[in-house]
Amino acid sequence: MDRFTSLGNDPFDKPPCRGCSSYLTEPYIKCAECGPSPFLLCLQCFTRGFEYKKHESDHKYEIMTSDFPVLEPGWSAQEEMALLEAVMDCGFGNWQDVAYQMRTKCKEECESHYMKNFLNNPLFSSTLHSLRQMEEARTADSAVPFKPSDDPPRPTFDSLLSRDMAGYMPARADFMEEFDNYAEWDLKDIDFVDDDSDILHALKIAVVDIYHSRLKERQRRKKIIRDHGLINLRKFQILERRYPKEVQDLHDSMRRFARVVGPIEHDKFIESHALEFELRREIRRLQEYRRAGIQSFCSAKVYDRVKRVREDERRKRTMLCDVLQYIQDGRACQQWLSKQAAIDAGITPVITTITPSATGRRSAPPLNLTGLPGTEKLNEREKELCQVVRLVPGAYLEYKQALLNECRRQGGLRLAQARALIKIDVNKTRKIYDFLIKEGYINKA
Repeated sequence: MDRFTSLGNDPFDKPPCRGCSSYLTEPYIKCAECGPSPFLLCLQCFTRGFEYKKHESDHKYEIMTSDFPVLEPGWSAQEEMALLEAVMDCGFGNWQDVAYQMRTKCKEECESHYMKNFLNNPLFSSTLHSLRQMEEARTADSAVPFKPSDDPPRPTFDSLLSRDMAGYMPARADFMEEFDNYAEWDLKDIDFVDDDSDILHALKIAVVDIYHSRLKERQRRKKIIRDHGLINLRKFQILERRYPKEVQDLHDSMRRFARVVGPIEHDKFIESHALEFELRREIRRLQEYRRAGIQSFCSAKVYDRVKRVREDERRKRTMLCDVLQYIQDGRACQQWLSKQAAIDAGITPVITTITPSATGRRSAPPLNLTGLPGTEKLNEREKELCQVVRLVPGAYLEYKQALLNECRRQGGLRLAQARALIKIDVNKTRKIYDFLIKEGYINKA
C-alpha cells in the first residue's frame, strides 16, 4: 500500500464513490488494477468488500490521502494546497483573510511559511528563472514587444455610455451579456462516466458538439461587431448621416452582407457607391445646363439663382391652393392673403391669429409627410390616415406595433384596451383602431 495526495481539497472536485455514489473525503481507496479511469471507493464500501464489473475485492489498492508533510514538518500536503488556494483567492499579502480561510494556521505562520518555501526557496526560484529564460529564448525572434495603449474606458453598469456600447466592456474585450447567453445551461449537468451506454455517450458528445457550434457563432458575431465598429451604435449612425439619403438606404440594405466581407472591403463598396451617386448627380446637373443652352459656369450661376426664385414662386402658389382647398372659411383666407401680400411687399406683417368664423369649427389641414422619417414604410392608405389624423409616421408605426402585439397576445382587442395602451387623443385612437380593424391587421375581442 502506498500513500498518494489527492488532486484537490474539495470533495466536489473528485468523482463520487462507485459503491454508494457519495462524495469522497480523505482518506479513501483507489484500485491499483482497474483503469484507465480511477476506480474510487469510500472506506465504508471498501470494508464491505464492494465489487463491481471487473473490480474484485482482492485487488491491490492505494490509500489516497494528503495528511503527510511535504516541505516541512507541521504542514501537511492538504494544508499546503489550502494555503496556495487561499493566497490565490485572497491575494498575496492579505494574510489575515488567508488564515481565516485556512482555519488551522494563524496569519504569522501563513506568511512565514509562504515566504520561506514559495518565494525564498532556492529550488523554486531557480526553476522559475530557468523557465523564464527558456520562454524568452523561445519568443525572442518571433514575439512583438507589447506596448500598453491608453487606458480603455470603464463605464459603470447601466450608465449612458454603457447603454450606448450595448454593455461592451473594453478593458475585458467582452460583453456584459453575450449572444446566446445561457448556452452553458445545457452542458452544466453532463458528466461522462464509464457506466454510460453507447447511445448515451454519443448523445452527450452531440450535446458538446452543439455547445461548441454555439460558442463559434458567439465568437463570429463578436468578431463582426468589433471589425466593423458596431459597438457604439450611436456613433455608427452619426457616421451614416454624412451620406445622402439614397446612399443611406443602400447602406442600410447592404449591412446584412457585411458579415461575408471584411470591414475595409465593405467601406470601400459603400464609398464607391457614394462617389457614383455624386458623379451621377453632377452629370444630371450638367445635362440640365446643356438642355437650357448654358455654355459657361457664370451663366450656370445665374440660371441656378433664377431657378430658385421660380421654385419659391411655385411653392407660394401651392401653399395658396392648399389654403383654398382645406380651409373653408372666407375670413381666414382673407387674413392669409393679407399676410402674404405684406411679405411680398417687404413689409413686416402684423401677427394675427387666423380664427375660424362663427359658422363652425374649421378642420386642420392634412399633415405634410414629405421628408418625415418612416414615410417610406407606409402604404398609400396608411399615409392618408397619418395625413388626416396629423400623426407622424414614426409614432404611427410605434402605436401600430403595440396594438398588434397586444392583439396577438390576447387574441383580440377592444377599443377601451387600445385607448389604455396608447396615451394620445381618444379620437385619434378611435381612427387608428377602426383603420386597423378595417385593414385586417387586428380583430375585435
